[in-house]
Parts: sequence; structure tokens; C-alpha cells
Amino acid sequence: MKRVVYLSFLLLVSCFIQAQVLTPDEKSSSVKFKIKNLGVNVGGSIQGLTGKIVFNPASPQSGSMETSLAVSTLNTGIDLRDDHLKKEDYFNQARFPQIRFVSDRIAASNRKDTYIVYGKLTLKGVTKDVSFPFTALPEAGGYRFKGEFTINRRDYSVGGSSITLADKVIISLDVLAR
Repeated sequence: MKRVVYLSFLLLVSCFIQAQVLTPDEKSSSVKFKIKNLGVNVGGSIQGLTGKIVFNPASPQSGSMETSLAVSTLNTGIDLRDDHLKKEDYFNQARFPQIRFVSDRIAASNRKDTYIVYGKLTLKGVTKDVSFPFTALPEAGGYRFKGEFTINRRDYSVGGSSITLADKVIISLDVLAR
């Protein structure tokens, strides 16, 4: 019995030791969004990615993700639109300069190199639970994380009661962390 407890302890410790603490590489990463406006898909990107990712594919439950983005970097390719989106009725950059995600847990899925992260997304002062699948593949001394999820913009008070904007926003992540 002591041997089983000892081996279990060693296994648990080795899982924590092998987890890598990674930093997102902003230049090699992208966070993009897509929404319909008047029935046409429009999109853009947000940069300023910072944070810490703790990840071990052999023990995903020992991992965590804590990242943020700078609203000031929002880019749709149209300066006038970008300026409008940073104002109070959309992202309110002056009051809420960061978009933040903090994981509650990471779980393995039944697909190779695919995991599910559960956590809290804070946008414009509103925090909601989100979860989404992502892949993690070794790259450049770290991992390339890719995932996609959908939020309802109204849940975060973004865009007010605009009838020209769809409610559904698709967010695509491609993050290299090392």
C-alpha cells in the first residue's frame, strides 16, 4: 500500500514538474474576430497579447491560462470604424482597456492533441463563463495553440441595441507560446 501511495505521489509531482510555463509571442500570434454587419461578414484583429500559459499535454488538468489583449490595438482595416469601436457604446477603451481570459481548468478531449479550456472571459467589465476546444502542437520550443469560440456581444454590452449587427461574434485564436 505504501508503494502505491508513493508511486502516485511521484506521478503527481512529475506532472507538475513537466508543465511548461509559457509566454505568448505576440508577433507570431493572432486573435481575430468576425461578425455580420448588415448581413455581411466583417472582421478584424486585436493585439497586445500578454499573459502566462502553463501547459503539459500529458497532464492538461495541471495547466492554466491567463491572458489579456489591449483594446487600443483593435484593427478592422478602417480607421474610422476602429475609432468608433473603441468608444463607450462598443468596447469603451477609456474605461476598459483590456480584454481578459482566465482559465478555471483544462481537460483532455477524445481527439489527439485537442483539449478543452473552461474559464472566464472579461470584456467591457462583464465576466462570463466560456469554454472551447483547442489544439496544442509543439513548435519553436513551445506550443502553437489554436481554437475558436463564439460569444454573444449583447452579453458583454458591446454595440448596444444595434439592429444592423448580428449578436454572434466568432473569435479565432492562433497563439504561439514559448
